[in-house]
Amino acid sequence: MEAISDLNTFAKILIAKGYDGYFHTQGAYAGKLKASISEYLAGCPKGVAKQELLLTCFLQWAGEDLPRVECLMRVKYLNGKFFLNSMEVAKKDCYGQVLKQSELTDLSVVTAPKAKEAIAMVSDAPAQKATSQNRRFKH
Repeated sequence: MEAISDLNTFAKILIAKGYDGYFHTQGAYAGKLKASISEYLAGCPKGVAKQELLLTCFLQWAGEDLPRVECLMRVKYLNGKFFLNSMEVAKKDCYGQVLKQSELTDLSVVTAPKAKEAIAMVSDAPAQKATSQNRRFKH
């Protein structure tokens, strides 16, 4: 839980790692990462903002009736600084049932995996293709 960063730095690092989609902060405030967090903080009365924020996003989405990969980040918010605590990545079917899940703890925004790496953690291993050698029988 190192890497103390302000909102601009926090968002910049995560966007560079591929977390560039739309987020929800505390289950509401939909928007790009920085806008979502800013809107949440602006909507809180002074001194009432929670110290742990939940950020959720889709890392992979191909439609409502196909599996998707969701990411939930637990972020500590203290004195205007953001610390990434943990991350939960889950592959879910079209009904929201978890197919495969991975939880990462003791993270920082710097040590967090790239979005593609997070997707790979919960994706099925690619099936190995049989070698297609041209075999002929001699009569």
